[in-house]
Amino acid sequence: MASSTLPGLRSPASPRSGATSPRPKFDSDQLKPYIKKLLSSTLQDVTWADFKEKERKGALMKEIGDRVKERMLEIEPRGFKYIVLTQFNENVGQGGRAHVACHWEDSDAVVQEYWSRPLRQDSLICIIIAFAVRTV
Repeated sequence: MASSTLPGLRSPASPRSGATSPRPKFDSDQLKPYIKKLLSSTLQDVTWADFKEKERKGALMKEIGDRVKERMLEIEPRGFKYIVLTQFNENVGQGGRAHVACHWEDSDAVVQEYWSRPLRQDSLICIIIAFAVRTV
């Protein structure tokens, strides 16, 4: 007879198993439209040829990442650590896809945004992934 069928031998249910987290969750619904608008306005006239100088590409990646982090701090100023990944790729008609999932605490969040200009072979692809990880 399996031990799981014997009465009294099962582990008690975790007190957290059915309870929702009392800690506030990061509101990712506020961040996603901001990132979409930020990328459209910042990158509308940028082409891959503009990145011949590494400093230009690095500066633009830093600017976008910093602005996303600032917005995250406006949404939830305390209790989270923020990680923002910014990536640029040349668009040569290959398309692209990014996916990430967050399997931590209920209060943590991840937001991703993929941006490109279709029908322009001289343009770029930008992928932003932003994590909000609860600290306390």
